[in-house]
Amino acid sequence: MGWHHFHAIGQRIKISENFCKPRTCTLQRSVLDSQYPAAPSAAVPTLEKADFLKLQNGSDIRGVAVAGVEGEPVNLTEPVTEAIAAAFAAWLKDKKKEEASRHLSISIGHDSRISAQTLQDAVSRGISSVGVDVIQYGLASTPAMFNSTLTEDDVFLCPVDGSIMITASHLPYNRNGFKFFTSAGGLGKADIKDILELAADIFKNSSVEAYARNKASASVKRVDYMTVYTSNLVKAVRRAAGNIEKPLEGFHIVVDAGNGAGGFFAAKVLEPLGAITSGSQFLEPDGLFPNHIPNPEDKVAMKAITQAVLDNEADLGIIFDTDVDRSAAVDSAGREFNRNRLIALMSAIVLEEHPGTTIVTDSVTSDGLSTFIEKKLGGKHRRFKRGYKNVIDEAIRLNSTGEESHLAIETSGHGALKENHWLDDGAYLMVKVLNKLASARASGAGGGSRVLTDLVEGLEEAAVAVELRLKINQSHSDLKGGSFRDYGEAVLKHLENSIDLDPKLRKAPVNYEGVRVSGFGGWFLLRLSLHDPVLPLNIEAPTHNDAVKLGLAVVAVVKEFAALDTSALDKFVQVS
Repeated sequence: MGWHHFHAIGQRIKISENFCKPRTCTLQRSVLDSQYPAAPSAAVPTLEKADFLKLQNGSDIRGVAVAGVEGEPVNLTEPVTEAIAAAFAAWLKDKKKEEASRHLSISIGHDSRISAQTLQDAVSRGISSVGVDVIQYGLASTPAMFNSTLTEDDVFLCPVDGSIMITASHLPYNRNGFKFFTSAGGLGKADIKDILELAADIFKNSSVEAYARNKASASVKRVDYMTVYTSNLVKAVRRAAGNIEKPLEGFHIVVDAGNGAGGFFAAKVLEPLGAITSGSQFLEPDGLFPNHIPNPEDKVAMKAITQAVLDNEADLGIIFDTDVDRSAAVDSAGREFNRNRLIALMSAIVLEEHPGTTIVTDSVTSDGLSTFIEKKLGGKHRRFKRGYKNVIDEAIRLNSTGEESHLAIETSGHGALKENHWLDDGAYLMVKVLNKLASARASGAGGGSRVLTDLVEGLEEAAVAVELRLKINQSHSDLKGGSFRDYGEAVLKHLENSIDLDPKLRKAPVNYEGVRVSGFGGWFLLRLSLHDPVLPLNIEAPTHNDAVKLGLAVVAVVKEFAALDTSALDKFVQVS
């Protein structure tokens, strides 16, 4: 880790008039050059703007924060982290320049990763260096961090002006990253790009002396904001049950936090509501994730919570990802509310409250889910693009055009409700499920989680569902010097044209991502990954033979693209 760093006190950053114009976020060169001379060449690591931009992962920042994994050098160092935090603070000050007379504050929280404390300290130094107050929450959830920009409570120093969550979701222990919030919600891709470009300038024009001074200069306040957040979740369930103090009394609910940040849910939410939580597991934060990946999409993780429900004869199981912005559940019989089933459950709950509303999902949801939402529940299904921010933004856009939407949800478990400020909050999603249990109990209906299972009655589910990843070799001569994205788009265009010639296959009439095709009683979707040189292929079908037929239709078209690694697909169509 280099000693290259940025230091500014109070108003020493001067922001240009064009600072927040899209994709032109800059600091005045003359100001930076004069106030923060470059460090001696021996102390300056070779980090350019492109290196910072590589840390962007859609609307998040992610990198390697812990050494020790072969082939994964650390790129989220303390100096890099401080530059990013300083850039966010400067960006926020510019956004709030009309309130210049007021001191701004930014809250910081983190999940259970082993690099969390080091990065929290670095973020604190970066924010302080721009003259913005720092409020540390310690172990927290991503949804709580956004909520801290909305809560009005002087005791807890809320609302804050901005918030940073230190997390890399379900990625391995050596990774970490940042999510940024204001009261308007999570920052978008363009904002993140601007902040990283500014961070690169800050990093380049800082000095060794500045780093040494700043290392010890940060002053922070610490607040237990999770107390506020969990109290609000408890109140939400009590309200739904007619203000009963313990509406879940007698329910046995087990929680699997996967050693992430979600362990609070058992003792701080379920138990005050009267639930029995014995048998809950992996509640202690452990950034090495020794039991399973905290990921509701992971089969091992879902097997773990399912087994816990069955072993403890519980009414319900709840599982969270590392930073609690995703979740899933399991009923008393061990049936998962995950992926399409979770979307079906949440759609049923929301459509009871808002009949006819539009449910926005990502692109890999099933045909059976569409039929369930539209025919069984009487709602509208808008199958949009992958990426939780894409799904949420589309729901917001629909509302702005007059088409009512109250739920945006991905198969990954990211779910956001209009009533909850369009925040993807795994804990709040489960609160909606608990509300259903509590209200059923209050109305005299019993049967444990049976009320939830009944809500997804009639959902058609494919017998075979697979996702295969076709990687693009970026160094292959077939790319002819072009980008992997151009190459992937060419593959998709060729597939689309070929499908038109096959009478057994039908392209989806409405589609926003990749090429979606129905045939042989099922469907497939080939799309280009949002961030990686990969074409994920999703196939769902009633039998293995039907799935193979769909796979063979893809193989026949893409085999001529030499830079495309089709080995996973080749193996599937042969083995199946």
